[in-house]
Amino acid sequence: MPTASWNGVVIAQADDGEVQIVENNVYFPPSSVKREYLQASSHTSRCPWKGLASYYTLSVNGKLNENAAWYYPEPSEKAAQIKDHVAFWRGVEVQR
Repeated sequence: MPTASWNGVVIAQADDGEVQIVENNVYFPPSSVKREYLQASSHTSRCPWKGLASYYTLSVNGKLNENAAWYYPEPSEKAAQIKDHVAFWRGVEVQR
């Protein structure tokens, strides 16, 4: 079962069939992410083929991890399967 953890807390957990793997990143479906640990960020980035990514800052046990999660609210047609799915980096441990 894929999980994403940071600062001793599981932030996302999903069944194998629910996640999407794109460019070796695990994208968790929105329903599998614990929203209480996410804070909206104004940071964005653009992928040439996926589109404009939006970010979340993680807030866990009093610590912040700036822009450590990203998602595509309106991905390109080629990346439609990851719409609103959340991926992690910056020290977040993702296990498949």
